[in-house]
Amino acid sequence: MADKIKHSEDAWRKHLTPEQFRITRNKGTEPPFTGKYTNCHKIGTYHCICCGNTLFESETKFDSGSGWPSFYDAIHNEAIIQTVDKSHGMQRIEVTCKNCDAHLGHVFEDGPAPTGLRYCINSASLLLKEKD
Repeated sequence: MADKIKHSEDAWRKHLTPEQFRITRNKGTEPPFTGKYTNCHKIGTYHCICCGNTLFESETKFDSGSGWPSFYDAIHNEAIIQTVDKSHGMQRIEVTCKNCDAHLGHVFEDGPAPTGLRYCINSASLLLKEKD
């Protein structure tokens, strides 16, 4: 496994917008139905905004009605880390980028077949690279 990408807080702030920093480095979330990829139907791959790690394929994206981009599967298990999140008086599974620990969102067990999962991901943590 490659070494984790680590930068100082100042370096991350120079690389990211204030909203991207708040979400990816401070475990924030964007308001529902406001992210640029919520209603995006373009074909391509979604990458971590912080380090460029490939995370999701557009073929696994679906409209969950939740207000955030949703995917039923990650590109591969080595792309993300899932950990228990007990913040805000509830228990959820947080999804972070395996390469740089960026907060991406959460995963829930109410998605469609074939996985039954719903990766609920902040648009601000993603970069879509469209297929030609």
